[in-house]
Amino acid sequence: MKLEGKRVLVFGAGISGIGAADLLCKVGACPVIYDGNDKQDPEAIKARLEQPENVDIILGELPEEARKTLDLVVMSPGVPTDLPIVKTLRTQGLPIWGEVELAYQMGKGKVLAITGTNGKTTTTAMLGKIMSDYLDSVYVVGNIGTPYTSVALDTKEETVTVAEISSFQLETIQDFQPAVSAILNITEDHLNRHHTMEEYIRVKELITSNQTKDQVCVLNYEDEVLRTFGESGQVKAKVVYFSSLRELSQGIFLRGKEIVLRDGEKELVITTTDRLKILGRHNHENTMAAAAMAYYAGVPVENIKESVENFVAVEHRIEYVTEKNGVVYYNDSKGTNPDAAIKGIQAMDRPTLLIGGGYDKQSSYEEWIEAFDGKVRYLVLIGQTREKIEETAHKCGFMNTILADNLEEAVKICAEKANKGDAVLLSPACASWGQFDNYEQRGRMFKEYVYALPEADA
Repeated sequence: MKLEGKRVLVFGAGISGIGAADLLCKVGACPVIYDGNDKQDPEAIKARLEQPENVDIILGELPEEARKTLDLVVMSPGVPTDLPIVKTLRTQGLPIWGEVELAYQMGKGKVLAITGTNGKTTTTAMLGKIMSDYLDSVYVVGNIGTPYTSVALDTKEETVTVAEISSFQLETIQDFQPAVSAILNITEDHLNRHHTMEEYIRVKELITSNQTKDQVCVLNYEDEVLRTFGESGQVKAKVVYFSSLRELSQGIFLRGKEIVLRDGEKELVITTTDRLKILGRHNHENTMAAAAMAYYAGVPVENIKESVENFVAVEHRIEYVTEKNGVVYYNDSKGTNPDAAIKGIQAMDRPTLLIGGGYDKQSSYEEWIEAFDGKVRYLVLIGQTREKIEETAHKCGFMNTILADNLEEAVKICAEKANKGDAVLLSPACASWGQFDNYEQRGRMFKEYVYALPEADA
């Protein structure tokens, strides 16, 4: 679609909406930012735009006369696509894109795209490093921090864009076609948005929907849903599996400490796990996924090896904070669902005091509690879910729970109860909303509270 002169409704006035409106202005479209929250200040929204004079703002109800003037709708990922107004716009026959589709349509070069319930940010950052170390024109975009829309017009034919793509973003793709895609895993998450596990799985699998047989899709062999998907014939792209539990006849796998890639007759050792700077089996899986994607994007093995061995942990993902009084503190604020938090506790190699709880995404917590595996000395709980998680823990036979009013108090409780040689891990298994703007703010505050703890007298 040629967008010059087109009137485009940008649904949502957050970071994604602002990025989309700025991009639309640059290509000569006429964006209208719409947000159902009429309490927002139109002038404050305009102040965040690069060309505020070229953007209309509508808040609250969307009038019928405004709807009739539209040529396209661009959805922000935080806006549910099943809202009545979205259904009305769709019935009107308007194309409905997400910000990813808009950026893809405006961009050039190749896209390497990663989705999955957990591990996306680490895998995206690692793949971004591999590609940036090897090529001159690389952008790393998506949930990882830089909106895809903000760089799309800077891309060239030789550009590689490494994109972290959420299920919310995949709901609204149309032609989006990664040269290499990956689905890392699928576990229960965002059911408050997708309503059923079947719908969540369907949306995640959309990342492969436009790929061709000349392209590649990397899947987790140990995820039953993804193995079945890869074997179903639904994926037109070449399927490459990774596994941390068994040797594969083709694909990338862990053999002892070696990460091995088998491609046809070739067997290539990428690296060994003791040369990596990131902890835990889940991070070995992230490394395998990133390495496989880079390999099929044309990066030589020796370059992949050097980049993955020099990669350091992403902030807020099992991030080492400091050691105080013989106790090591880790920030895993990005553990926003039970499966991610399971990875956090599995990475601990010492007795652990665990801080959990937060916003309720209607998750169940039994598997998380059962994964403590004798490592957790105390579970200190905060936020909306604290009583729900405590009740689950007690039902599972784990009784060492403490309720705290806030994160600062939880950190102090852990510091008081920890012994030398213990770890304190923030890995909440819940979203941060309600107490914090996002998981990044929660992680930063945790680190501040940890740094403020007093040192014991020598």
